[in-house]
Amino acid sequence: MIFTILGWIVFGLIAGFIARAVVPGKDDIGILRTIALGVIGSVVGGLIFGLLTVGIRGFQPAGWIGSIIGAVIVLVIYNQVTGRKRNRR
Repeated sequence: MIFTILGWIVFGLIAGFIARAVVPGKDDIGILRTIALGVIGSVVGGLIFGLLTVGIRGFQPAGWIGSIIGAVIVLVIYNQVTGRKRNRR
């Protein structure tokens, strides 16, 4: 049980950091939000993958690529909702 939780934390941290590196601009969201970004992104990626392949299968996380894509989507939505990274002209 503890290794599963630690695995999700490490997985979320790595996926969240990669998503933050892919999305242009600076993110000041901290390590806990980065972990949450990666974990939520994994779930979103799993849902998207499920919808595109076999339909909704319930709660299933995605693999690395799906998790990163999901985390990028979640980060872009988060930036839009919170008003971060607006282009100032």
